Amino acid sequence: MKNKRREVEGISLSFLDVVSCGFGAIILLLVLTKVFDPIVLEETIEDITAYLEQLEAQLFDIRGETRELNREMIRKEDEKIDELERLAQLEAKLEALKGQYEATVDKSKIDNTIQGQLAEAKQKMTLELQKLLVEYQKQQEANMIGGIPVDSEYVIFLIDTSGSMRSVAWPLVIRKVSETLAVYPQLKGIQVMNDQGHYMFPRFAGEWIVDTQQRRREIIERLSFWQAQSRSNPTNGIADAVGTFYRPGRKISIYVFGDDFKGRSFSGVIDRIDQINTEDENGERLVRIHGIGFPVQFANAVGGGATGYRFAHFMRVLCERNGGTFVGLNSFGVF
Repeated sequence: MKNKRREVEGISLSFLDVVSCGFGAIILLLVLTKVFDPIVLEETIEDITAYLEQLEAQLFDIRGETRELNREMIRKEDEKIDELERLAQLEAKLEALKGQYEATVDKSKIDNTIQGQLAEAKQKMTLELQKLLVEYQKQQEANMIGGIPVDSEYVIFLIDTSGSMRSVAWPLVIRKVSETLAVYPQLKGIQVMNDQGHYMFPRFAGEWIVDTQQRRREIIERLSFWQAQSRSNPTNGIADAVGTFYRPGRKISIYVFGDDFKGRSFSGVIDRIDQINTEDENGERLVRIHGIGFPVQFANAVGGGATGYRFAHFMRVLCERNGGTFVGLNSFGVF
């Protein structure tokens, strides 16, 4: 019994020794760990903190660089967009220029064709105009006697019946009335008045005398002894003739026969006649006024025919303003 108890005690002591050694080793390890761990951990934390600070600094720098790069990228994108817009505009201009060029080329071809056609047409028109001009000149020559147009359909003689005309120029007056009627083969109407508007045939006052050979002979015969009061101023006669006989569409010529003008101012008379014998829508006067001057004052004038020159100047201006012609006779035997 005693041996068994000793064996158990021996075994228990060895186990306790082993356990004690084990605990001792563990405690030693713990002590060693306790001694060295805080120092390593502290250094690690400091390193990590510094590293983190470095990383934060780098991150800040990277963020700044990123913002700058973003701005630069945006600017580059804007520039790219602008360049694309400019490119699009340039392409549009190029297309427009191409269109204009093509149109110009086409137009040039068309213009050349048209110019050729126009040149040909112009040549033809020139030939036609030359023919027409020749025919017109022939017609004008046929319609003019002594430079006076004779295309009128109605003729009114307005004759100065003053003493000087009656005593010196009357035979020539009768002759010129006859010659004037001769250049109008057929008229629609004739009338004879003196410069004051007095009718040679009172029964035809305000009416046209029908043009017949018998009426023409009566006019010439009546002129031989016709007398009427005169003032050597055709203003009233012209006013009465235009106001009484003009109608739209009538081609009327008034022939003023005279040798003298005794009005105060012929410019005032011309202005008054301008108001009476107005222009139509084509710019032509209602009636034509022609004049024939008889050289009475030059034959009898002591002062060299001053009043005759005055009458000639007055009639020349009057006829020119009223679409007519003035003819001055230089003798009693020549037209």
